[in-house]
Amino acid sequence: MLTQLELLRLAAAALRTRLAQARREPDAGYTTETVVVVALLVAMALAAVAIITAKVIAKANSLNLG
Repeated sequence: MLTQLELLRLAAAALRTRLAQARREPDAGYTTETVVVVALLVAMALAAVAIITAKVIAKANSLNLG
């Protein structure tokens, strides 16, 4: 079984490897701009779903079933 110190060493080694890879390929990840644009699109989609849901529920509540 691995000790905590061994786990920390493994995690540090994995982090060093990942950082070295990121330095070799600087364009491999998403840019901040891309992340912000995607987040805005998701927020707009959620807002649209909320508005449509509110309108559908309001219309359903206004129906006279009796």
